[in-house]
Amino acid sequence: MPGLDAISRGLMFDSLKQYAKRRIPYDLLRELDRKNEFPADILKEMYDTDILGIHLLLIPSEYGGLGGNTFDITRVCEALAHIDLGIATSVFATFLGSDPIRVGGTEEQKRHWMGRIAKEALLVAYGATEPDAGSDLVALTTRATHVVKNGKIVGYRITGNKQWISNGGVADVITILAAAPGGPSWFLVEKTAEGFSANHHEDKYGIRLSNTAGLALDDVYVPADHLIGGVEGQGLLQAQAVFGYTRLMVAAFGLGAGWEALETAIRYSQQRIQAGGPLSKKQGYMLKLIVPNAVKLEAARAYIEETAHRLDGDEHGLQTEGAIAKLSATEAGNKTAEDAIQALGGYGYTKDFPVEKIKRDVKITCIYEGTSEIMEMTIQRGRWQEHLKSRGQYYEGQAAEMDRLQAECPSVGAGSAALALRALNQVLEQVRLQRLTRHQHVSMRLGELIAQAETAAAFARAAAQPHYSESVRFDAEAWQAMSRVYAREAALDLCLKGTKLILGAGPLPEGFVQALGLDAALAAQAGSLEDQDLIARKLTEVFKSR
Repeated sequence: MPGLDAISRGLMFDSLKQYAKRRIPYDLLRELDRKNEFPADILKEMYDTDILGIHLLLIPSEYGGLGGNTFDITRVCEALAHIDLGIATSVFATFLGSDPIRVGGTEEQKRHWMGRIAKEALLVAYGATEPDAGSDLVALTTRATHVVKNGKIVGYRITGNKQWISNGGVADVITILAAAPGGPSWFLVEKTAEGFSANHHEDKYGIRLSNTAGLALDDVYVPADHLIGGVEGQGLLQAQAVFGYTRLMVAAFGLGAGWEALETAIRYSQQRIQAGGPLSKKQGYMLKLIVPNAVKLEAARAYIEETAHRLDGDEHGLQTEGAIAKLSATEAGNKTAEDAIQALGGYGYTKDFPVEKIKRDVKITCIYEGTSEIMEMTIQRGRWQEHLKSRGQYYEGQAAEMDRLQAECPSVGAGSAALALRALNQVLEQVRLQRLTRHQHVSMRLGELIAQAETAAAFARAAAQPHYSESVRFDAEAWQAMSRVYAREAALDLCLKGTKLILGAGPLPEGFVQALGLDAALAAQAGSLEDQDLIARKLTEVFKSR
């Protein structure tokens, strides 16, 4: 998928930054957050093609859009999260709500509806989640029944309730998942439809600038041509087809919000003088609250962008990869915001600085579009099948790739990533032999370890590239040091946490710790302090106080 060129992408980002600086200052964000108010005028301006036309990115050029690819959209999602995650969520809701049309619609439906979204700047919502079922799409209670005339299905009557719908109370069009006689199916419902209503705007902990509302559908009539794809029973397949893609967007939200919090903390550290010098010169401060978060965020960036490029290269699905990206980036963003409050001390706890709001906002990224716990289970299920199918060679192959990379580029930590992958393989094999997947806790912790090992490998691959992504703001010395630090920690975590996991469920087999490579993982820690000091210096150079 070609997408935008770097110049066009840069112009879009420049326009977005200038608009945000002029139209969305922090004082306004803080006031809207206090009032729990959806900024309808700002969203209309952002969708106005004479101002930004941000929604055009998701629409193919043949339907009047810009035809952005996955990389373009993740970059814009990151940029939006730097501004405000509530506003970003409102834009994302239109992207998400349009996906059933983009993926499953007939050509006529795509031309009509995508064309209308582009031309009329329609707000869209994605109506899947229900009050009792949550994100369990199989447990649908919303029903769509046939309306038959002269022996032909001419429409449907939809009855049910949806919950936690972003843009639910403000959208012009909602894609609704309902159980039709032929199985779960997506339908297009316009807000003016008789029997359709939105509930009150939820009073949320964070993302208070986004509209979140439940929906009530009471015998809502939609014509037959509002069944997306024209065939019943395709709804779950259509939803699952885009999880790798949509979860990548939420991952980018975690990345952008995390970096906004961290940049605030870094600049504060250069201005705050304690014990005769700025906090940015205090090793204990930087290596506890700043450097580890920068490393985890950039590791997540590497995985997000690698997955985006794979999707743009016509690889399909990548649900496990999307889950790894989301888990890594959103947990990193959430932890970064938490540490940013600590980094600012008492000031961080006040509304005068944005970090407390970022913390409240970014937490939702660990919940919506699949909680972190669902991501862990998704990752474990996906990679467990790969381990079984390959007879234990899946991660051995990736470790061998890291060995080759270490020989070619020894400065990126690929050798440590190889240790992590081999330790992971040993853990998975013991889980198989002892049948430990019967323990849900074991499965979830495996998901976490898999994400860490694969992210370490992706970071090493990215850091070894001769030309870094346009999104990377660090020189090779800094980014490669970050990759080494992340890979070292992954290697040690896989050994120690893997041992704890197996030991917690039963006895350790003889030779297991040696097979994990613990001695090598411990030896790989040499130089970590020096690398972290280097990263601290580079961060203060890149983000000079202003």
